[in-house]
Amino acid sequence: MSSNSFPYNEQSGGGEATELGQEATSTISPSGAFGLFSSDLKKNEDLKQMLESNKDSAKLDAMKRIVGMIAKGKNASELFPAVVKNVASKNIEIKKLVYVYLVRYAEEQQDLALLSISTFQRALKDPNQLIRASALRVLSSIRVPIIVPIMMLAIKEASADLSPYVRKNAAHAIQKLYSLDPEQKEMLIEVIEKLLKDKSTLVAGSVVMAFEEVCPDRIDLIHKNYRKLCNLLVDVEEWGQVVIIHMLTRYARTQFVSPWKEGDELEDNGKNFYESDDDQKEKTDKKKKPYTMDPDHRLLIRNTKPLLQSRNAAVVMAVAQLYWHISPKSEAGIISKSLVRLLRSNREVQYIVLQNIATMSIQRKGMFEPYLKSFYVRSTDPTMIKTLKLEILTNLANEANISTLLREFQTYVKSQDKQFAAATIQTIGRCATNILEVTDTCLNGLVCLLSNRDEIVVAESVVVIKKLLQMQPAQHGEIIKHMAKLLDSITVPVARASILWLIGENCERVPKIAPDVLRKMAKSFTSEDDLVKLQILNLGAKLYLTNSKQTKLLTQYILNLGKYDQNYDIRDRTRFIRQLIVPNVKSGALSKYAKKIFLAQKPAPLLESPFKDRDHFQLGTLSHTLNIKATGYLELSNWPEVAPDPSVRNVEVIELAKEWTPAGKAKQENSAKKFYSESEEEEDSSDSSSDSESESGSESGEQGESGEEGDSNEDSSEDSSSEQDSESGRESGLENKRTAKRNSKAKGKSDSEDGEKENEKSKTSDSSNDESSSIEDSSSDSESESEPESESESRRVTKEKEKKTKQDRTPLTKDVSLLDLDDLSTPVALPTPALSPSLMADLEGLHLSTSSSVISVSTPAFVPTKTHVLLHRMSGKGLAAHYFFPRQPCIFGDKMVSIQITLNNTTDRKIENIHIGEKKLPIGMKMHVFNPIDSLEPEGSITVSMGIDFCDSTQTASFQLCTKDDCFNVNIQPPVGELLLPVAMSEKDFKKEQGVLTGMNETSAVIIAAPQNFTPSVIFQKVVNVANVGAVPSGQDNIHRFAAKTVHSGSLMLVTVELKEGSTAQLIINTEKTVIGSVLLRELKPVLSQG
Repeated sequence: MSSNSFPYNEQSGGGEATELGQEATSTISPSGAFGLFSSDLKKNEDLKQMLESNKDSAKLDAMKRIVGMIAKGKNASELFPAVVKNVASKNIEIKKLVYVYLVRYAEEQQDLALLSISTFQRALKDPNQLIRASALRVLSSIRVPIIVPIMMLAIKEASADLSPYVRKNAAHAIQKLYSLDPEQKEMLIEVIEKLLKDKSTLVAGSVVMAFEEVCPDRIDLIHKNYRKLCNLLVDVEEWGQVVIIHMLTRYARTQFVSPWKEGDELEDNGKNFYESDDDQKEKTDKKKKPYTMDPDHRLLIRNTKPLLQSRNAAVVMAVAQLYWHISPKSEAGIISKSLVRLLRSNREVQYIVLQNIATMSIQRKGMFEPYLKSFYVRSTDPTMIKTLKLEILTNLANEANISTLLREFQTYVKSQDKQFAAATIQTIGRCATNILEVTDTCLNGLVCLLSNRDEIVVAESVVVIKKLLQMQPAQHGEIIKHMAKLLDSITVPVARASILWLIGENCERVPKIAPDVLRKMAKSFTSEDDLVKLQILNLGAKLYLTNSKQTKLLTQYILNLGKYDQNYDIRDRTRFIRQLIVPNVKSGALSKYAKKIFLAQKPAPLLESPFKDRDHFQLGTLSHTLNIKATGYLELSNWPEVAPDPSVRNVEVIELAKEWTPAGKAKQENSAKKFYSESEEEEDSSDSSSDSESESGSESGEQGESGEEGDSNEDSSEDSSSEQDSESGRESGLENKRTAKRNSKAKGKSDSEDGEKENEKSKTSDSSNDESSSIEDSSSDSESESEPESESESRRVTKEKEKKTKQDRTPLTKDVSLLDLDDLSTPVALPTPALSPSLMADLEGLHLSTSSSVISVSTPAFVPTKTHVLLHRMSGKGLAAHYFFPRQPCIFGDKMVSIQITLNNTTDRKIENIHIGEKKLPIGMKMHVFNPIDSLEPEGSITVSMGIDFCDSTQTASFQLCTKDDCFNVNIQPPVGELLLPVAMSEKDFKKEQGVLTGMNETSAVIIAAPQNFTPSVIFQKVVNVANVGAVPSGQDNIHRFAAKTVHSGSLMLVTVELKEGSTAQLIINTEKTVIGSVLLRELKPVLSQG
């Protein structure tokens, strides 16, 4: 993380320096040439003032401007404190923009972002789905290991959210959490497994991306969801389609047998055509098992075919690689037209598509031959595109089209782009090698190019001719003579070296020219390139062995020049050749074979495509583009010999069919007529108790979705396109039953939620109004935005139904309402209450009467006498100050922590006018100072009281303690235990509140200590010494409970120490203020562990 954030820190540091410079400049000459810069600084000040304004319109305008700054790449990090204040704004538009800002800067400003973590946690339960999703995005952007458990719980809750947009963001957060803490892998896999069962097209792509990042090897998670993903594919968003197609390609290569075997068997049969009838019969009997494609294999190929018409190039490329890797060869041809269509896109897309076509065209030329003219080079193409098109044209060249291509190549050679012209000459050479019928034509054409004015063209022609002449050296003596004459004019080292090599290889065929070439080369030896020098040495050695009379002295002269050359390669080659060709006493046995070594027959070079070795990478991947294995690349496995069991992909829906089918059409007609009838609800609720256990585990995600949107037409249209073949008929039949089942489950919830229903109703209606106003701003989320409106409609209908049922039926049904779904994050199968209606009503009344339980602040159980140094006498020039926390309610304000400060004068003179000077408090913190002290006598002491509102955080309060002559900077940092007030409550109330504060609001740790440290008195003394909490009476000896509330917000802090067997205990803290809870846990754990 540090390496990633370095550039940002550097940038922001530079920004601060610049701003300081601007400020200084503007103070010197406000109306000077630098007015523009000072106005920029003032603009940020204006933004801060607008953000602190009471008007929502001003705040909204400021946030729009800030987000605009971010979009332009400007640094807006200095506005973080001003922006983060508005995170709790009631205006949804402001809130959305604040979350956009926080996602960008949360990682850089981690400390400030952590202060608002409780706000983000509250926002996770906001009625508006956009706010819930944005809060999760911000939470996952704060990359601090301490909040990993909070993130994990948030992801779990969001994965069961009723809104598919929130579930989609939960899938995105999985990848962020995994990169932050890979140890959470197992728990994240559970969430991925749950989200893979989701039927929403919005979620599918994101969860598969999380699957590919976290556990790509867990193919078993895909089995049950394979057919659903194939059917949803057409309706998933484009980037989700790309991810799913790549994953399904890997899946298909592991689960199905190769569809390419059919062609191989036909070839084998052709080879054995002339075998005896008996042998032929035996073989055909063995092979007579015709290939039959697995229906699931066919499903994938069929469902991806329409996506070849997608407007997104990445989707088309993904489908093309799927067809290439898993479809029968006879069907792969349909992708060629779609890929050629992509060549009309921008140059970046063309580059990737052409690379993939180049790989394909090596193995299956026939696919792209009809589109040959699409690969002709345009003058406006960049060089990289031209080179790739040449490569494809070379691969597609055959006897039928080579004459057309050679005419095209002649035009390309005249191009002003010299790199392209050189590549064209190499292409002509490759065509001459591959198609023997045109070898002579190509060679003559290249010889004509030797008279070209452009040196690069001539040089490249020489290199290619050299390679071609190696194939038929005996027939081309005239060409070698012509090339020898070019040595006077060609200066490119590679071309000169190639000519010398050719003359050396064919020195016996040109006996008059070769010695003369050596003579000329000996003259210019010292000024030649190293590559040319090596070939001169080789030429001399070959002529010495074949024509020593004419060249002996010349060769020795060249060897002497090479002996003292600056390059050690040439010196080594010289010594080696001298020992090998010049016989002397010391020369070894090799000198006998010198002629065979130098004049051995060389094999002709094989001109191959550079794309030949790329086919082992999956097409369309980064590894294929770079031709090296990139980080995170997942290799395609080979086809299995025998297909794995296909039944693993079967989804168990038989029991449901048996249960519901006998009712037939009559049941459906009944449900259509009496959609809200009481009798049907009665029947369904009685059935639901027996069915809930079997169904809730497997289909909790889909019930959550259908339960929310059961009455809306949008849900049925969304699902029908993807699940039409198998699911749509059954879904409509089960809709009412599921709704009734939810109602029966909702009855089992506590009445504390019932008491909040009225508030929930008003909140929901407000949120739906707010959302309808913001639909224009987020058109991409229109599908998910419309859900709360359909929720509110269904709730209005349900309210009318409730009024009806209250008159006609028993009190048992009065709590049946879809409003309970707001508080249900995951549908849980609860048993139907086995109580009579009247008893239930009595119990409800009893519960309501005691729901407003008395939780009052009590007196502190213990007041520690420990004092903290505020100002040392040496630093304070004789004035010393200490402070301690008296654990009493503050008289200056009910949200303030009371602090007593003792001032001592250790000097022999009077200290006058002791008071609090400048205060440097964090945002939101307040301080009530003591009245100034006129004078403090020598050796005198005085105690004064102060109040500080720490805003339920352990941030430091910095201020100045001043005297008449001096000011001293001092700090007060409260221990977390002093931010609490003890609370008196019963055990029943404690358990009730603890039941509410679970999940993300609970932190725990295991403590190991000696048994004598776990006596009630020791535990009590240790806990109250650390934190200002009150003891709660407990009916169990092994459980000790303590309760307090935070001074600022009044949030409950519940501490439980539960003794286990042996010398262990579990410390549990339940609170909404999770950061304070975590800090308190860290402070209590070592205290309880030590003796």
